[in-house]
Amino acid sequence: MKVTEVVLRHMKMRMKAPFTTSFGTFQDKEFLLLEAKDENGVSGWGESVAFHSPWYNEETLKTNWHMLEDFIIPNLLNKEMQHPDEVSETLSYIRKNNMAKSAFEGAVWELYAKRKGIPLAKALGGTANEIEVGISIGIQDSVNDLVNLISEYVEEGYKRIKVKIKPGWDVEVMREVRNHFPSIALMADANSAYTLEDIELLKQLDEFGLMMIEQPLASDDIIDHAVLQRELRTPVCLDESIHSYEDARKAIELGSCKIINIKIGRVGGLTESRKIHDLCQERGIPVWCGGMLESGIGRAHNIALTTLSNFIMPGDTAASSRYWEKDLIDPEVTVEDGMIKVPGKPGLGYGPNYETLKQFTVFEKSFS
Repeated sequence: MKVTEVVLRHMKMRMKAPFTTSFGTFQDKEFLLLEAKDENGVSGWGESVAFHSPWYNEETLKTNWHMLEDFIIPNLLNKEMQHPDEVSETLSYIRKNNMAKSAFEGAVWELYAKRKGIPLAKALGGTANEIEVGISIGIQDSVNDLVNLISEYVEEGYKRIKVKIKPGWDVEVMREVRNHFPSIALMADANSAYTLEDIELLKQLDEFGLMMIEQPLASDDIIDHAVLQRELRTPVCLDESIHSYEDARKAIELGSCKIINIKIGRVGGLTESRKIHDLCQERGIPVWCGGMLESGIGRAHNIALTTLSNFIMPGDTAASSRYWEKDLIDPEVTVEDGMIKVPGKPGLGYGPNYETLKQFTVFEKSFS
């Protein structure tokens, strides 16, 4: 298998509504799509989930373009490969820049699956024919708005509700939500908005029977999270702190968490995601697949990954219509009673709609 041409596209899509977390609000989602073509003209697709600003981690759309154009593509273009795992091996000399690496690797994984004539899920070792999905809800203008939104998603059958929290929008908000929905699977996502000085406040969340509290402390921390986890009945889930298999191993050994959120872009691709999955399965740590407001391309990669056996909690891979008036793919991702059926076609099972692709492309460049 050899990638003989790469098309890199800067995309911009308008979300249906603004999305607010503890680190900011935005409505226009800018991201990169990478199309990798082999010697037979077959295309595989990958998506960079880096935002336009470095609020989730240090990567941005512009830094990803730089890394891809100046380092990653030159290293991998026309390189003979037997398996997608060789992408991460080849790029191991590059420190971090995981989202840029993941964009290229994801396209190679789809190429590999297409050449094998099998779905990407099967190429990864997945076995599920359908996956449970949850929904992630940003910070709203009022608690009443939040409750109304949750009602809509519960009626649509989503299996888990994730609510973003931050100082001043936390305990009382979660209390109100739990009062309205006493039995739903509920979790809180803090996006690193707290410190150990907030232990007494965070302990109040124990009364709500949450599935987990996600990344309450610093984005690069595993030490303080271990202290916090010992104080809480609620399981701590790590997100931003886990960038690799080694991060996951150390966090588990320290007792920093009881759950890990695997985001493909954050850990550098499907190969590393699968390694973390296998480690967590061996150690009895459940995992789930987090979302990064992906277009249908990134969403399709999440679906394939979630078919692995230790993804036992609903992920963030909602329907395309949750975020977009029109997605980039045909067919769009749909949810029925909180479940997504895994495509049986070779590769991602979702193909790009080239008319829509052109509509949302800001700039593109071809490398060969």
